[in-house]
Amino acid sequence: MASLSMAPINIFKNGADEEKAETARLSSFIGAIAIGDLVKSTLGPKGMDKILLGGGKQGLVTVTNDGATILKSIGVDNPAAKVLVGE
Repeated sequence: MASLSMAPINIFKNGADEEKAETARLSSFIGAIAIGDLVKSTLGPKGMDKILLGGGKQGLVTVTNDGATILKSIGVDNPAAKVLVGE
């Protein structure tokens, strides 16, 4: 019979950060608020345009006030923000 070890198993990639309790909760709030603030100024009849600069050698420039386009164009690493963006 194989013996079961009670040693912890590392499920994170090397160099990954782990947040717990209040720190994780605050990080989620900050990510969600940042996404909201990003698209808030594009809403309504007086919505403003955003200029999106693409990386790379081409330097693609997009001018839009469409929130979905903006959210698809940005890179998000916050878990709560990823839920809002739909990645």
